[in-house]
Amino acid sequence: MCGIVGYIGREEKRNILLDGLKELEYRGYDSAGIAVIENGNLKYFKEVGKLKNLERKLNNYKSEGFGVGIGHTRWATHGKPTELNAHPHLGEYSFVVHNGIIENYQELKKELESNGVNFLSQTDTETIVHLFEYYHREGLNLFEAFSKTIERLEGAYAILLITEALPDVIFFAKNGSPLLIGFDKKDIYFASSDTPIIGRASEVYYLEDEEFGYAKYGEVHLFNGNVKKSFTTKPLTTNRESAQKGGFRFFMEKEIYEQSTVINDTLLGRVLDNEVYFEEIDREFLKDIDSIKICACGTSYHSGLTGAYLLERVAKIPCSVEIASEFRYKEPLLTKNTLFITISQSGETADTLEALKMAKRAGLKSLTICNVDNSSIVRESNISILTRAGIEKGVASTKAFATQTMVLWLFSLYMANLRGTISKERLKDEIKAIRETSNVLKVEDRLHDKIHRLSKRYLHGHGFFFIGRDIFYPLALEGALKLKEISYLHAEGYPAGEMKHGPIALADSELFTIALMPKSLLYDKIKSNVEELSSRDATILAISPEEFELADDFIKTKYSTHPMLEFFEMMVITQLLALEISIRLGNDVDMPRNLAKSVTVE
Repeated sequence: MCGIVGYIGREEKRNILLDGLKELEYRGYDSAGIAVIENGNLKYFKEVGKLKNLERKLNNYKSEGFGVGIGHTRWATHGKPTELNAHPHLGEYSFVVHNGIIENYQELKKELESNGVNFLSQTDTETIVHLFEYYHREGLNLFEAFSKTIERLEGAYAILLITEALPDVIFFAKNGSPLLIGFDKKDIYFASSDTPIIGRASEVYYLEDEEFGYAKYGEVHLFNGNVKKSFTTKPLTTNRESAQKGGFRFFMEKEIYEQSTVINDTLLGRVLDNEVYFEEIDREFLKDIDSIKICACGTSYHSGLTGAYLLERVAKIPCSVEIASEFRYKEPLLTKNTLFITISQSGETADTLEALKMAKRAGLKSLTICNVDNSSIVRESNISILTRAGIEKGVASTKAFATQTMVLWLFSLYMANLRGTISKERLKDEIKAIRETSNVLKVEDRLHDKIHRLSKRYLHGHGFFFIGRDIFYPLALEGALKLKEISYLHAEGYPAGEMKHGPIALADSELFTIALMPKSLLYDKIKSNVEELSSRDATILAISPEEFELADDFIKTKYSTHPMLEFFEMMVITQLLALEISIRLGNDVDMPRNLAKSVTVE
């Protein structure tokens, strides 16, 4: 996820900005840049790749005396990782850095182009600086121009803007993307998280959504709409690692909690009032497609299985799912009217990449769902849809799975609309459910506390069965994978109806069954399956909106009319359960033994 830093003061700005960006490297990025105004003159430096590339470019640069500066690490969402697309973005006399996504940037860009503005990059961010300068040229003063610009923006943003027209000021705004202001005497710092300013600032103010304003040396002016606001600072933590984790015990825990916010990044610009839209896809590209094959590994394979249920149900298109390591050696039959979809968090998964190359040699059209732009799989595919999950430091994937599954849900609706297999009313209902997902993914203290208390009962025994039906079967697979990855306890995911075809032989009081029992989909069927296990004395943990009297333990979920909302709520519960069991066993949750984040070998 992108990172922002800013500074107003008399210290060496080059070092402050670079050091701040280094503290944000853990978030992931593919390019970086800084812009500084000193003695009224604006200078900027941008580079693709790691910060050491930018640092080399800055070897002979010094910024001494009073000035202002902004810096940015970019995780590509619009446009490839190139120097032109890297931040800061330039107008005629101003620079901007921005985290988030401007949903209406295409509309704004067309409006500005019709007024003679030329764009250099492919990004949504560049519209901000051009819009600001346009309003300034129209006669508004600089703060009015900035206020008017913020008023026009739709979507999520954290923004810092500097301009030669007012060289001692940084304009700032925040909505849906984190931004804070740090204070040390008269020096003022900006950052997207605590870590860049720890050791420099002593006090901090965390901006709220829809707050904006401007800062000068020793003063900050804060607004919400037309109202000027007062604010109270807090002492800044001195523990950098703790700050990176945001107060959570492990990065995995932090990433589970982040799912409710990153899912909004996944949706931005893709969910309109009455349709799902992908600017990445030309409708002609899918014109002759009559079947889909999904290929992936591990967690990505489980999201692919979920997507297959949705694609066949909603888009009425045949869809099969393959484990990439098996697909490569089975001499698969491939037909040219099949769309080949690969899914990978890192974009470097060796088996998935080789499977994609096989499909391309066979003449198939390819689409990848990935979190890392310009990765090997993205470069190899005809089309890529970025999940926008941001970096995952925890080896066991959480938010990558959530965002991959969301992209597949969106894509199933996109295909259904394209093929005419969904009514306007049904599509409207689906979009309504999609917009509710962020709320479903929020972790309530009450829920986490209950899972923490329950976890002490599930530390022994001879194994776990996670069971579910339909889309809840791949969720059962994923829940079992999460548990085995970080707790080292044996766990399996099963279709609930298959238990009596062999696995029920294992049922006794030391077999823990995690039963995913959604009310909106096949409830009576799975209830019958769980009753069979209970009668064999299996220990049952039921996850359901409906109280289940035979359950030894019960986690109540919300009643939802859409199965995917129940899916995402239960997903969070299974992730937290794995986390809490692992912590009780004393394991390193973020770095489980024998595992790597990106599997780049067979």
